[in-house]
Amino acid sequence: MRTRRLGRTEVEVTELGFGTGPLGGLYEPLDDETAAGALAAAWECGIRFFDTAPHYGVGHAERRLGGFLRELPREDVTLSTKVGRLLVPQDPAGRVDESFAVPATHRRQWDFSRDGVLRCVEESLARMGADRVDVLLLHDAEQHFEAALRTGLPALAELRAQGVVGAVGAGMHDTGLLTRLVREHDVDVVMLSGRYTLLDQRAAHDLLPACAGRGVSLLAASIFNSGLLATPHPSPGAFFDYAAASPDVLRRARRVADVCASHGVTLPEAAMAFPLRHPAVAGIVVGMRSAQEVRADLAAFRKDVPEGLWSDLLAEGLLDPRAAA
Repeated sequence: MRTRRLGRTEVEVTELGFGTGPLGGLYEPLDDETAAGALAAAWECGIRFFDTAPHYGVGHAERRLGGFLRELPREDVTLSTKVGRLLVPQDPAGRVDESFAVPATHRRQWDFSRDGVLRCVEESLARMGADRVDVLLLHDAEQHFEAALRTGLPALAELRAQGVVGAVGAGMHDTGLLTRLVREHDVDVVMLSGRYTLLDQRAAHDLLPACAGRGVSLLAASIFNSGLLATPHPSPGAFFDYAAASPDVLRRARRVADVCASHGVTLPEAAMAFPLRHPAVAGIVVGMRSAQEVRADLAAFRKDVPEGLWSDLLAEGLLDPRAAA
């Protein structure tokens, strides 16, 4: 699988990365055997970039990923995790975790202070059994952005200077805040959730030009917009940005699917190919929960998408001209 370098660093990622949110039990439980099978299938298929976070299942995803990677050559792996939420132990009795189907053994505590960042990294390394991470990102800092810039980002830069991490940046969905980060600060990479997809190309307005101008790489996450783009024929009730898609959004997705079908391409295949057309995009990160999902995603990723598809989507008004360039 092809790799691309992050910014001006020596860190490289495979163009398809493994997102570990589902390994934390996102929306529904996941057993250890199925999680291990998904990771093994990803490795067999050539995926070498793995992204995780303490938030995913209050540490479950990091522990499962670390247990798998511990048996593999560390130099062959690109490992990414995130900071901003500390995990504080609590009595799980009578509690339900937010979004993740795991015992609520911990609660999340926002902390972008220097000490909080360093503690978060130390605890992540312990959960994964790792001595370093390759990519470290401020996580979901939209509501804490000034604190993240004031204390969190300098802590990341400090860890980068020490060689504990290779590339630093932020993972968010707010393109305006990420654009400010890229323009005003020394970062290597940003991970953008759901804002450079077949249905939402707002990153083409400001963030991607900023990344290109500053030599910063972008990793595109949530490329299926929570599920609507993950099936060839979107149906009512499909999720778009973590809620049921509106009739207008559903109609647009179906129009895109029809144009794709006219080129012998499915909606998921086009959704995976689209972000990588931009030179600032280093890779896509896709959440996977089973070996079957990994293999299906890899098959979609490897589809040869004809150039005519993009010009037809543009002609139909389904692509922003700034994204189609």
